[in-house]
Amino acid sequence: MKSETTEVATNYWAEFADFEGVAYLNAALQGPMPLVAAREAQAALEWKKHPYRLPDSAYFDLPDRIREKAGRVIGGRPEEIAVTTGASAGLAAIAAGIEWKPGDEVLVGRGEFPAHFSTWLRYEQAGKLLVRVVEPRGRFISADDYIECIGPRTRVVSASLVRFDDGARLDAARVARACDKVGAALILDLSQCAGAIPLNMRELGASMAVCSGYKWLLGPYGTGFFWIAEEWIERLPLGAVYFMALEGARNFHALPMDNLRPAADARRWDSAETANFTNLAAFDASLDLVLRVGTDAIGRSIDTLVGEIIEGLPGTNGVLASPLERERRGPYVCISARDPNGTAALYEKMRSAQISVSLREKALRISPHIYNTPEDISRLMKTLAD
Repeated sequence: MKSETTEVATNYWAEFADFEGVAYLNAALQGPMPLVAAREAQAALEWKKHPYRLPDSAYFDLPDRIREKAGRVIGGRPEEIAVTTGASAGLAAIAAGIEWKPGDEVLVGRGEFPAHFSTWLRYEQAGKLLVRVVEPRGRFISADDYIECIGPRTRVVSASLVRFDDGARLDAARVARACDKVGAALILDLSQCAGAIPLNMRELGASMAVCSGYKWLLGPYGTGFFWIAEEWIERLPLGAVYFMALEGARNFHALPMDNLRPAADARRWDSAETANFTNLAAFDASLDLVLRVGTDAIGRSIDTLVGEIIEGLPGTNGVLASPLERERRGPYVCISARDPNGTAALYEKMRSAQISVSLREKALRISPHIYNTPEDISRLMKTLAD
């Protein structure tokens, strides 16, 4: 297995632009677009330079290819996928659709990504719901922490499958079962893991999931999708509906204006201007690469590199700031300085050494992908040790 993952890690760098001497270990911030994706974006720009070349089918075929491929990445079906501009757009669509009742609660973990708070803000200010913050009992939030807070007033649990700040992975299936008992929806944010680890939405048990396309999926900024379990499609009311998400929109000239209906599947939640040609053409190509390599192989490749980091930490100035157990951790690792007050300085040291990582919650977030090599990790560890 190790030789296979090393092959993935060392061969696929050629699919990307030259990083100009930078050891780029920051996929959790922005995944670089593959060269083929950049070429597809340029080709889509040509459509706008010469709009008479733009085929009518592109308005629908391009988003439909995204649905099919995103579904394969997460173990869902195309009919369950809406094409959005990112995770926040999916969360906004969910919030706008739910018919809130006085006393409804939305559970959000302490320190969650800000979108999990901002989405519900105006509804809370209008008195339509209460955001209840789940406090972790240990260092990392767990399924038990959520389950203890779930009760008859719980309407939604809004949580990341993998946290952005420490890489902790949620046992989503346990939380989903607790939600089912009270009729609540579990909304998972897949942004920090989709494309980097194998996923199966049915096994996770979520009601809905949102995801950005510009991190581990290697797409452009402004891409993403919203997944909804089939049994929730009619259960979740609609907010605003984009006209191309109407039933029969492909035959625009023959739309039945006196009997407009939203699409029967998840397309009804597509973001406006769904077929954003330059973004989706590139995203389509990025998804092709992810699927060609396979999330199993990508996950093994990343695990090998992250394992080298964890194994080498005792001889450096860093300590682990993510769960040690693999099953409790996402596809990356966080490290803080042995003296917590020195983490910011350690981050600046990385920048000076042209090693790109993120500073999050007093820790360095180190997130390699398939373009990274063992040499990148050696360079990181040497800088941590100096």
